[in-house]
Amino acid sequence: MGLYPYFVPLQGHVGAEMEIGGHGLIMLGSNNYLGLTDDPYVMEKSREAILKYGTGCTGSRFLNGTLDIHLELEERLSKFLKKEACLTYSTGFQANLGTIGTLGARGDIIYLDRKNHASIIDGARMSYGKVVKYRHNDLEHLRHILEKHIDEPGMIITDGVFSMEGDLAKINGLADLAEEFGVRLLVDDAHGVGAMGATGMGTAEHLGCHDRVDVLIGTFSKSFACIGGFAAGPASVISYLRHNARTNIFSASLPPAAVATVLAALDILEREPELLVKVHHATTRCRDGLADLGFNIGHSEAPIIPVFIGEDLDCFRVWKDMFDNGVFTNPVISPAVEPGGAMLRTSYMASHTDDMIDRALDVFEKVGRKHHLIG
Repeated sequence: MGLYPYFVPLQGHVGAEMEIGGHGLIMLGSNNYLGLTDDPYVMEKSREAILKYGTGCTGSRFLNGTLDIHLELEERLSKFLKKEACLTYSTGFQANLGTIGTLGARGDIIYLDRKNHASIIDGARMSYGKVVKYRHNDLEHLRHILEKHIDEPGMIITDGVFSMEGDLAKINGLADLAEEFGVRLLVDDAHGVGAMGATGMGTAEHLGCHDRVDVLIGTFSKSFACIGGFAAGPASVISYLRHNARTNIFSASLPPAAVATVLAALDILEREPELLVKVHHATTRCRDGLADLGFNIGHSEAPIIPVFIGEDLDCFRVWKDMFDNGVFTNPVISPAVEPGGAMLRTSYMASHTDDMIDRALDVFEKVGRKHHLIG
């Protein structure tokens, strides 16, 4: 049918505008929130690291894969996130597998939001704990479940920003329940750290409760323009993970270029916090524009805006027309979302200009009317 939307080969730097398939598109499908993947300073620091250290360590952090810059990055992240200690992993997915899989002990109850990311779910499956799910962002349902397990230890685990809909976890309420019932609170803020909060510490900072999160998990593949992940929290917990998390002990360490990229991105975030204002300006401009046109965009509060379509084939058809008219979006279907809840997932960067957003909105209006998504 000519509608297959996946594994589209991108050409050149992944920026706010780029060339794909021989024609230019506005990129509304990247998690490059701060727009740093092709920043000259970031690329230069990455190049310098290759010249100094080579291309890789060819071993795990546990044995021969720890460089001085790995330790520097973990110290910088601990300071930036105001946590006692930090451990880096080779991917964000591994950060959840290793952290949750290691901390979930036999006899623990692991409480998961039903819309948590796949890596959280898989991390819980790898643990020895019992997994119990609560309805999305439903604190009363979670309370009911906690009461049933009142004498059992456990962890509440949630995304900070939910990666499909762009809505936020009710972290203050979750922290209240964690304290009341004597369980721990882990937040995977992959889409929040570097994109949410006054300084970029994440969703909990945005909601005024950063210090109430026991362990903060995140990734470098969004705002930090690279690949990798981390867990940050109490020094004793991080030390335990360092010596027990299988995805850390038995995986090759982050290559030097990746570590240098993250350090450079952190440099820029700390000295240019106005990038956070820019990414939310672009997001708000498009969110307001889509709402004014009449699209169903849910309850996004982050630089992720879903455009709900419904059926899978309809979603592919809308995606193809958006693509052919110069706007790249991500079509998302079941099982990433509920059956019948197919959407175009859009995301925004600090490097998106008002003109880019306005041109994208013109395409949304044209395609939306064609497919009767708006009146």
